[in-house]
This record gives sequence, structure tokens and C-alpha cells, in this order.
Amino acid sequence: MASSTPSSSFLSLKLQTPSPKTHFPKTHFFPIKASSSTPSNPSPPPPQPKPISISKPRRLADENIRDEARRNNPTHSHRFSAKYVPFNPNPSSNNDDESYSLDEIVYRSRSGGLLDVQHDMDALKNYDGKYWRDLFDSRVGKTTWPYGSGVWSKKEWVLPEIGSDDIVSAFEGNSNLFWAERYGKQFLGMSELWVKHCGISHTGSFKDLGMTVLVSQVNRLRKMNRPVVGVGCASTGDTSAALSAYCASAGIPSIVFLPANRISIAQLVQPIANGAFVLSLDTDFDGCMQLIREVTSELPIYLANSLNSLRLEGQKTAAIEILQQFDWQVPDWVIVPGGNLGNIYAFYKGFHMCKELGLVDRIPRLVCAQAANANPLYLHYKSGWKDFKAVKANSTFASAIQIGDPVSIDRAVYALKNSNGIVEEATEEELMDAMAQADSTGMFICPHTGVALTALIKLRKSGVIGKTDRTVVVSTAHGLKFTQSKIDYHSKEIKDMACRFANPPVHVKADFGSVMDVLKKYLLSKDQKH
Repeated sequence: MASSTPSSSFLSLKLQTPSPKTHFPKTHFFPIKASSSTPSNPSPPPPQPKPISISKPRRLADENIRDEARRNNPTHSHRFSAKYVPFNPNPSSNNDDESYSLDEIVYRSRSGGLLDVQHDMDALKNYDGKYWRDLFDSRVGKTTWPYGSGVWSKKEWVLPEIGSDDIVSAFEGNSNLFWAERYGKQFLGMSELWVKHCGISHTGSFKDLGMTVLVSQVNRLRKMNRPVVGVGCASTGDTSAALSAYCASAGIPSIVFLPANRISIAQLVQPIANGAFVLSLDTDFDGCMQLIREVTSELPIYLANSLNSLRLEGQKTAAIEILQQFDWQVPDWVIVPGGNLGNIYAFYKGFHMCKELGLVDRIPRLVCAQAANANPLYLHYKSGWKDFKAVKANSTFASAIQIGDPVSIDRAVYALKNSNGIVEEATEEELMDAMAQADSTGMFICPHTGVALTALIKLRKSGVIGKTDRTVVVSTAHGLKFTQSKIDYHSKEIKDMACRFANPPVHVKADFGSVMDVLKKYLLSKDQKH
């Protein structure tokens, strides 16, 4: 198995719309009133909210940020709402009669299909794009509960009806959009390559963005005395880490199904440390997923996998964040690693909402990157979107996307078709070389980001992506979760892999002459390259 741990020769591990003519100072929260009804005759625009003074006294000594938020904003009197509806890639089909409250415990439609969270767009459209841009920008970098979170700073677009007291947040999101200057120039001849480091987050992956939403809703349900004892998931690592951390923060039991011996020690230790009840099962992710679905249908355990569409509401905020970080300018391309395929749809949904609500005038083209060892979407794309066939996922260093029967296949196909998207794949050697090259320019990425970079390399070589195209590669997890794969690579201990960019330490005798000889040779080689 590619992600097994061979013995290393030199390293080891123990392991809120102001009038256009009026300027209001930006604030963290604009009190708003909106109507979801659409009048038959033109009517005056909704009353403009009054700004709140930027300066405010320090909160009382015995008051925390939740108390402060409750005192300053006791009521949020908007009429924004959201509900579950069947996911419908074909608008001509009629299922308008089926919908569910977000307070219901439901994962699939009556027909057995996926659900989607549908927002009252008419109510949201009572406010123009400038209003929403100003509101979201006003909340960045604050510690005001809960808007300091990159997810909850877009609360009206995520879970508009949840009370702030029910929110479970680690102020996730607001992750770095890194200008990969050297990597882009040296290896791709690009001047506008950016890496969205979603892995620089509370538990080290983008899964935090969705889990804060799901666990917050579970927290609300439990307070409503709904039959939810705990929350469970099947995981290849990152989902379990996020679930266990957010559940631990809220005091909610978490149950994790993991495929035995198929995830890194760094990923395994996170749910264990956060007090999750971990079951190590002798099967792959798809087997774990089947079991957790069967168990949650029988026991009062809330399903946390991306079959549950709540998580995608949090994950879509990363797309909004990218636009925000570019001062609301739209990049040309966004490349996302894909496994269970919820994230590519989440990015599409975030970009599409921004376009529909007037924050931007277009959306970027999307690329989904898969590991060649687990590439059902790629094969489906190459077949011209003919009948989808699941595959048996083989071992890959990009373990979090080692999924052969993705739950969100229909969502992913819809997102790609509606964004003029592309699917690419990466072999094990390609993804590991790409990771090593990126690391050599100052990054420290995960193998999944190596998959996305490989897709970029191929699309640059074929001329599909131009040298001046503004391109964003989404890095889904922190490289520190995958140190063993890096150790194996730089040790050249990976079977049938050349490890072309390995950089092992040089063993030198502990005397001045020997050290000087080695350093002179090294400096000369660098001087010649320079």
C-alpha cells in the first residue's frame, strides 16, 4: 500500500444597502429588516439600516463575547430563511411540493436522492450586491460573536435562523490566500498563481468550515429536545478530526468509523485526543460509509458525512472568501481536489450565490482534481458524462480522497457542467513530485494539494490555462498531517518511485575540513545555478 510506513534510513516519527449617496462606516453587524414577499407593483426600497458606532466600550469584566453579543444584538429581525429541498440538477422535473425544515432530521428526499439547502433568494435580493459586500467586509478580523468566524461572518447565507447562542465556532475560516510567486514563476511561468490554504484552520483541514455549521445545528436540535444523542461519521481522517473537535467544544458525544490502517497517525490521534468514540473497521471508506448510514437509521446518532447538505453551507464560504480576498474580483480558475465530491459543489454554490445576488458578474471555471488511484469522476468526465460507474479505490498518498463511490457525484457533475469545468487526475508519482516541488518554494502542502497542482501543471502544458490567468489552487489540509509521506519521499523509500526532488540530509564527518569541503561544493552548485 502506497501510504504504508516503511522504515526510514534517517528520520523516524513517534508518534449588513446603504444609499449610494451616503457613506456609512463599516461595522461588524448591520441590523436589518427584509421581506421575502415580492410586490406586484414597484415599491420604495427597504428602509436603510442605521450604522452602529465603530468604537465601543470594553465589555464588562464578568461578560464573555456571547453575553456581549446578546446584549448588543438581542434580536435579529430579518425574515431570511432556508430549508431542505431535493437536489435537482434538472429544473424541468417537478418536486416543488417537497421541502423540509432544517430542524427536521432528514438526509435524503422521498425518492432517495440527495437534499440541498435552499435559501429564500427573494428576501436576500431585497439588498443589493454592495450591501452584502460591505456587510461581509465589515466583519473580517473582528472578535464579535459569532462574526469573527469566516463562516459565520456570512451567517445570513449559511444558517439565517439559528440563534447565536447555539453556534459552536472556533472562528474558523478567514484562511490565507497565498501568492505562490516563486512556484508559479519557476515551474509554470505564471504570475497569478494563488493557493487558498484552507488547511490553516482549527483542526488542520477545510472540514472545519462545514463542521461548525453541522454541529451548531445539532446543538440547536438538542436544546429543542430532538432525539439526538450523538453525532457520527465515516472518515478517512479529516472529517473525524473536525467532528470530534467541534463536538468536544459543545459537549456532544461523537462517534467515528475509520478504515483500519488507512489514515495517518496524525489524523487518527485527533479524534482520539478530542474524546471521540472511535471504531477502527477492517474495510475501506466506502464500507465505513455504508455502515454509518445503516447505524444512523437505527440509533439516535446524527449523520455528519457530506450526504448531509448542512456541511456544504459552511464549505461554500471559502469561495466567497476568495472573492473577498481579491476585492471582489473573480479569478479565472479554481482547482479543487475531489474525493466524496461535496466540496466542488460547495465552491460552485458559493460563487453562484455571489453572482445571483449581484456581488460579482461571473463565476470562475472550476477544475476537480482526482487521484488516478481513486478517479471515478475523471473516468465519468472522459466518457462524456455517460453512465457513472463507481470504482474500487486503490491506495493513494492522498488518502482523504481515496473514495471510489462518491456520495456527491450528482452535485459535482452539476457544478462542473454549469461552470464549464474540467476534471483531471494525478498519478502517485505526479502528486508526490508536485508536493515536493511546492514545498521547495516555501510551502508545506498535503498530498491532496499535490493532486490539484498536478492538474494545474497538465492544464498549463496543454495551454488550457494561460500564463496570465488568475488561478487559485485550493489546499484542503495542512502538510503537518502528512509528514510520514514526506519522510518516505525524501528518504527515497517509496517503492517504484524515483522521488526526483528528494532532499535527504548529507552525512558528514564532524571535523572542520570535511564540513568545509561539503559546504564549498554546495555553495558552488548554487552559485552556478544563480
